[in-house]
Amino acid sequence: MANPSLPALFVAHGAPTMVLEPGAAGAALARAAAKLPRPRAIVVVSAHWQTELPTVGIAPQHAPQFETIHDFSGFPSELYRVRYPARCDLGVAEQVRGLLNSGGFDTQVDDSRGLDHGAWTPLLLMYPAADIPVIPISLHRGRGPVHHFQVGRALGALLADGVLLLASGNLTHNLGDFRRSLGDGGRTPAYVREFADWMWQHIATGDEQALLAYRQRAPHAVRAHPTEEHLLPLYVALGAAGRACRPECLYTGVDLVVLAMDSFAFWPARSS
Repeated sequence: MANPSLPALFVAHGAPTMVLEPGAAGAALARAAAKLPRPRAIVVVSAHWQTELPTVGIAPQHAPQFETIHDFSGFPSELYRVRYPARCDLGVAEQVRGLLNSGGFDTQVDDSRGLDHGAWTPLLLMYPAADIPVIPISLHRGRGPVHHFQVGRALGALLADGVLLLASGNLTHNLGDFRRSLGDGGRTPAYVREFADWMWQHIATGDEQALLAYRQRAPHAVRAHPTEEHLLPLYVALGAAGRACRPECLYTGVDLVVLAMDSFAFWPARSS
């Protein structure tokens, strides 16, 4: 039986507490997963893993499953007991590395790092049984949208081979504004939706050049993303789906005053 064709997803992982209180954004991710064909593996790109070289994560030889990393502090104790015991598929990991190498990227393998909350939050909400192999790949420190779009392009063949690409970040991410909002009545600043709506408008119309130049062209871009790591996974997903992809908005909304939780599916033209 042929493997199903799958989309590339960009999903908002919000705060770590999202797994305890999924809310509407978490429920939307669960619904999206229920409607998709079952993947044979999931390649996950988290905003919380950046390296100098493109890196493919694998589980350590002495353990069949990835460690669950609790890369945060000051949260409820039950959050530190959350586990997502996903296993690795070495064959798919080699396939991922081969595609990246063929795309002109020098790669390395890391068998010492587990899954951070940017990875396991959406995975737990979408596939709580942890029974689908996971292959994490890193963002590349100091590289921007064009570079990460090309990373996605290199991985595009996975989608037609039954592999789901899950890119995890947030459409806006300014923690300084979140802290300031605590003393400001908790009102969402206008820039959050203005930036998020601009991004969706250009995603929906396929305006690749505007999206790649968002830093110069989008309203409030630097305020929405003082640093880029939470938006860069979007470009990996866009690149993987290809220029003729069909975008689908899975959810739109704001949590914690300043986190745009918009999530998207990008369906390659060949699967439409």
